[in-house]
Amino acid sequence: MRKHLIQFLLVAVLSACSAVAWSQTTVRGQLVDAETGEPLVGAAVMVEGTTQGSVTDIDGYFKQGVASNATLLFKYMGYKDLKKKVTQKGASVNLGIIQMKPDAVMLKDVVITSSVAVARKTPVALSTVDPVFIEEKLGTQEFPELLKSTPGVHANKQGGGFGDSEIYMRGFDNSNIAMMVNGVPMNDMEWGGVYWSNWAGLSDVARSIQTQRGLGASKVSAPSVGGTINIVTRNLDAKKGGFLSYGMGNDGMNKILFSVSSGITKNGWAFTLMGGKNWGNGYIQGTAFEGYNWFASISKRINEEHQLTLTAFGAPQWHDQRNSSYGGLTIADWKMVETVYGVKDHKYNPTFGYRSNGESYNSYRNSYHKPLISLNHQWQINSKSSLSTSLYVSLGRGSGFSGQGNTEFSPYSYTSWRGAYKGTLYDTFRRSDGTFDYAAIEEINRTSEYGSALIAARSNNSHDWYGLLSTYTTKIGQYLDFYGGIDYRFYKGVHRNEISDLFGGTYYLDSERGNVDVKNNIHAADPNWRYQKLGVGDVVFRDYDGFVMQEGGFFQLEYNKDRLAAFVAGSLSNTGYWRYDRFYYDKEHAKSKTVNFLGFTAKGGANYNITDNHNVFANVGYISRAPKYSYGAFMTSDKSNILNKEAVNEKVFSAELGYGFRNTWLTANLNLYYTRWMDKTMTKSVTLDNQQNGNINMSGLAALHKGAELDIKIRPFRWLELTGMVSLGDWKWDSDATGYVYDELGNAMTQAGKVTTPGAEDHAKAHIKMNGIRVGGSAQTTAAVGANVNITKDLRVGADWTYYGRNYSYYAVDGTILTVGKETAVAEPWKIPAASQLDMNASYRFKFGKLNAILSGNVNNLLNYQYISKAWNPSGASTAATADNVYVFYSFGRTYSIRLKVNF
Repeated sequence: MRKHLIQFLLVAVLSACSAVAWSQTTVRGQLVDAETGEPLVGAAVMVEGTTQGSVTDIDGYFKQGVASNATLLFKYMGYKDLKKKVTQKGASVNLGIIQMKPDAVMLKDVVITSSVAVARKTPVALSTVDPVFIEEKLGTQEFPELLKSTPGVHANKQGGGFGDSEIYMRGFDNSNIAMMVNGVPMNDMEWGGVYWSNWAGLSDVARSIQTQRGLGASKVSAPSVGGTINIVTRNLDAKKGGFLSYGMGNDGMNKILFSVSSGITKNGWAFTLMGGKNWGNGYIQGTAFEGYNWFASISKRINEEHQLTLTAFGAPQWHDQRNSSYGGLTIADWKMVETVYGVKDHKYNPTFGYRSNGESYNSYRNSYHKPLISLNHQWQINSKSSLSTSLYVSLGRGSGFSGQGNTEFSPYSYTSWRGAYKGTLYDTFRRSDGTFDYAAIEEINRTSEYGSALIAARSNNSHDWYGLLSTYTTKIGQYLDFYGGIDYRFYKGVHRNEISDLFGGTYYLDSERGNVDVKNNIHAADPNWRYQKLGVGDVVFRDYDGFVMQEGGFFQLEYNKDRLAAFVAGSLSNTGYWRYDRFYYDKEHAKSKTVNFLGFTAKGGANYNITDNHNVFANVGYISRAPKYSYGAFMTSDKSNILNKEAVNEKVFSAELGYGFRNTWLTANLNLYYTRWMDKTMTKSVTLDNQQNGNINMSGLAALHKGAELDIKIRPFRWLELTGMVSLGDWKWDSDATGYVYDELGNAMTQAGKVTTPGAEDHAKAHIKMNGIRVGGSAQTTAAVGANVNITKDLRVGADWTYYGRNYSYYAVDGTILTVGKETAVAEPWKIPAASQLDMNASYRFKFGKLNAILSGNVNNLLNYQYISKAWNPSGASTAATADNVYVFYSFGRTYSIRLKVNF
């Protein structure tokens, strides 16, 4: 009896357990940041009321067994707790993408006010890159190239030196794309662009990178035209611990990096420190580099209302370059270089050579350090209102190369240093192996009776930049949110050329410096200034300060109710420019007049979530902004105080429509855009009829950029993710332009090539026929297909194919307008042959003792297909561009890297 009782109880227990097991459901899903879309790694997934639970993996995915009608509780530091009741029946349930919202009261982090757009809410075209993507895809690529699979984005390496890449969005170049770090604008205040070598370490400290194409959602007083790149760095969200990594790659590339974070301590402190070094020989001949990067963030949660965060970042570096300003060769010359000089794979560098002592040398070098230090204060005034204030400073110090030549006492000018210019390979100082003969220059200088004919100079470009960005946020009623703030920036750029090397000579005669005839606004010889014997450290060519001051205010009113989100926004700003010249002006006239431009913006938009799967949005905006300091405010910004009286505000009208679809396995976005840019001011360098260099100040330009963008992400299986995008653009200049001609000293020129007074009747003014000409520099058709496969839990491989089509050369304008009359036609840019490349990556996660480690590798351009990435029309403005006369740069061939990272 006892035996049967035991058997009965055992069967009953097993039956009950089987029933429980049979009723269990396996729930899957992915946790992401609701604002950035970034996967949340290591988030807790718990079954409410039990001790059961799990954590999300590296992609934010989880798998948890639950009983019928159970409730899942999701927890992650800095985010609001989230509950989801599992009501679906079946053995397996997929909850899809689950968005967790940052806790504004708990987190109070700088990300809240960093102009981050929210999918299915903010009515702009956006894409977000998370740290896992950066880690897997970066390899030997540079920061802009991470975004090449984003619709409307095109990146190329220009001359190929370290950090010399450039990026385009919807056909607009670096100077018209806002680059922001934690919401703080970082574009150069004089010309508007970004030197990516100054920001080489940002990819290592980014929490997320978001691109907003078009007008975007940035809350500043002077937004960009083409788009916004916002890098959000790690602060309070950084977990306790750190990592150490070492990487190596092609052409002697090495990179070491470490990071350590405290996490949030019990008394509210948190810090993150990071440092690294990157060095190598460079893919291009004679482009060695050495770069460092450092990052520090210290945060203090003072109480429930106040938090302070001090963030500092810098990337000091030096790198040898290949001249990227008109430095390409014709296709025929590239073939000759390989045949005659034996330099393959388009790695040839015309300025790489040797000095008389046998030392290798490259006259093109850049060194710079542009640290950014910001102090952010977050004040949670009450449950409805908050104030975020950022004080920031950037003190840039560095220089590039600027060769000088004494044309009055020798046949050599500074152009002799170029090696190649506008498709022509200079052979004046060319050795039989194709390298530049610096020893010949030293010999010329040693035997010259007038000192050095050719010297090297450092082109110092330092700046002091201070800013204040403060945003007040409050909730009005139940559905309205108001943002208002101030945006103040002050910038002083110091530009001075100093002799760095006499190249075998004992002095240099300054024949360029001249005083200014202020009455007639022309440069005149001053015997007290000219013909001095100068040595190393003395100033030549230029010595001036450029000043920019911008004051502005902005507001944004948002409406959010149920499925509708809408906003209206506006801003008002004043931009003032002036300069102080110590080289061409005496003290009485050294300071120029100040010119001010009052600008404004007005934009609005709405997003409507039709269902949980479908949404549509639209936005429209108008911008009136100041012309660039370097490209319009002055006739020649580095040599003259003469103001450009024809400079007016640039105007931009933009409109966009978008549609999105999301379900558990498919995400798709379609965008249509229209942007018209009016009254653009540009400066084009030209060669005048007397073979001197000059400039044409062009005004009245208009451009029309329109197109369509589609991107998709498919997750048919847990182990497979497919991505794709296609972008079709139609970008053309939409008007003719007028341009006044000036020589390199800023003197107004007549059609006969003589100096005159600016604006005089005989001042050469050209009508340049550009209407309908294609905008060059960026592929107007791009496409990409990618796949990421989790072969096992720890082994992951990926492949990405990128296509570039309808890419055009840059148009040309030159000095022939001085002789052919006051009208000239610009030739249609050359259509660069379509191209594509295949990249591969793989990573393997494993235990290194008790520590987590990852071994990753990348091969970019796997098939070693070298294609033309950038081209220029020949110098003659009306000369038809063909494959025989354009000059070009090629892409890199196959590159590779491998990296070991150990987390602790």
